[in-house]
Amino acid sequence: MEQPTTTSDRLILRPFTLADAPDVHRLVGDWDIASATLYIPHPYEYWMAEEWIGARQGQFESGKQGNFAITLRSNGTLVGGISMDINRTDEHGELGYYIGKPYWNNGYATEATQAVIKYSFEVLGLRRVFAAHFARNPASGRVMQKAGMSYEGCLRQHVKKWDAFEDMMYYGIVREDSPSRNGFSASLGLRVFPFREIGCNVELSTSKPKSNDLR
Repeated sequence: MEQPTTTSDRLILRPFTLADAPDVHRLVGDWDIASATLYIPHPYEYWMAEEWIGARQGQFESGKQGNFAITLRSNGTLVGGISMDINRTDEHGELGYYIGKPYWNNGYATEATQAVIKYSFEVLGLRRVFAAHFARNPASGRVMQKAGMSYEGCLRQHVKKWDAFEDMMYYGIVREDSPSRNGFSASLGLRVFPFREIGCNVELSTSKPKSNDLR
């Protein structure tokens, strides 16, 4: 079974192919992308892109993961990637995404996240979707909020990235609260409240971030 394609207003989310390796290598090889994501190494070699793409279909067929190339409907340009780690036992999925630096601040991460959340509920039949970002990257939290996800908490020193322990901020949404079920746009129905979470040493606010396209 091949992974399907899904679309949004400006984007086509499709399976990666080996022809995407040059673009993946170019976008993911940027230090700013690697530093703000959990699993991407730096430097990122070309063979890593080919190897990663080659394993994607098997991950989908196993039911463990879906990965989409984020491309523009207007011209097919690959601007990033978004993934869903699937837990069938507990009927939930974890989102991860990146947008290449040349394409930041266009809202592509939010639009792709909204599309994959809808796909997760309506096609995969999941009950819950969640995502996390480094506390030092609050811009990614803005993406999650705009996509309709709610802040759920901070896990202090939860993961290690490049020899430094990182606090992780978690967001989630359940099927009953999804915008498609409630009949409103996530971008219009968003409620964002400034507050400080004790122990996380980070403040969430409505101020515009430097970039909103990294997890």
